[in-house]
Amino acid sequence: MIKGKLKLIDEQTSPLFRIMWVYDTDNPARRHFDNNICAFHIGNGVILSVAHNLRLEAGIFHSIDNEIYRQEILPRFSPAQAAAFDLLYPLDAATNKRHANLANPQDRINIINTLKQINFDSRWISFNSKNICKPYLIVQFRGNHFFNDPMVDSLFNSTTYFNEVSSNRNTFLIELELTETWYSDDIALYKIVNTAPEIIKKLPFIEPDFRILDDDETDLYCLQSDPSASLGRLLNKAHIEGFLDHWNIFPDRIGGNYIFEGYRYLIKGYFRFGSSGAPYLIYDHDEKLFKVNAIQSEASPLQLSINNNKDGNFQYVNAIASPLHIVQDKLNKYLGKT
Repeated sequence: MIKGKLKLIDEQTSPLFRIMWVYDTDNPARRHFDNNICAFHIGNGVILSVAHNLRLEAGIFHSIDNEIYRQEILPRFSPAQAAAFDLLYPLDAATNKRHANLANPQDRINIINTLKQINFDSRWISFNSKNICKPYLIVQFRGNHFFNDPMVDSLFNSTTYFNEVSSNRNTFLIELELTETWYSDDIALYKIVNTAPEIIKKLPFIEPDFRILDDDETDLYCLQSDPSASLGRLLNKAHIEGFLDHWNIFPDRIGGNYIFEGYRYLIKGYFRFGSSGAPYLIYDHDEKLFKVNAIQSEASPLQLSINNNKDGNFQYVNAIASPLHIVQDKLNKYLGKT
């Protein structure tokens, strides 16, 4: 089993990746990455992550098409707000876009407050639908080549393959399409698009296991990002401590609050903030391989009393995970198993 565990954290064989939303992909000088989330490949170019980050508000954007600005933002501004915005987001006639020019931290705060004041929809799902930014799978290596195959490198271009000196990594961007969102289950499904089949075939994947596990399962693990940074991977032992018929309100100021509900595992084991979207893996002894059984959704806090005061005293010792069983029929149609 140890060989299988090491393959799960190795950059050449791990099915764990990150999704980030990218502004100005084709313009490296202005390109910006945001909304980092764990994700994993389950085959056929199908990528799974959580859904809750999609209805969070970005609060700010790094570039915007001028037509969207003129139609959806400018009419809501006062003359003073419009003048301030023109300085912070000057128009580039060549791209017909307004690009952020934020000289100090207070500029960012002012923009966030102003956009919230006029009730501009800055949720990621809205940015996606308006093509303000797009989701990409981030694939990184210490070496120069895509999964050690120089022949595949030529299928990328200078805007989707670049070296990051600061992180000592070579980064490849693979375009995604947000295909399905199951908000009550807290699961989102993406498909790889506009990408050569040779690239998709190179991506490691992990098969789903749709069983409902019992709390005596001894071979359950969480595969997540390195706790010290977004690079690297961590595989740690996890335990099912209990089961939930879950119900929780997730706030959405723009589109209306929605409900997390349904069957969940209560997990005991190390997980980090930013591990949402991480897969929980079970070892199949018959096939001698790991399969994905659930996805990390929420932290589950325990409120502690310190000097008879509970305010702000939270210790996060549990996680809440969504078993893939709850979306089995929905997933199978994308895996060709209907």
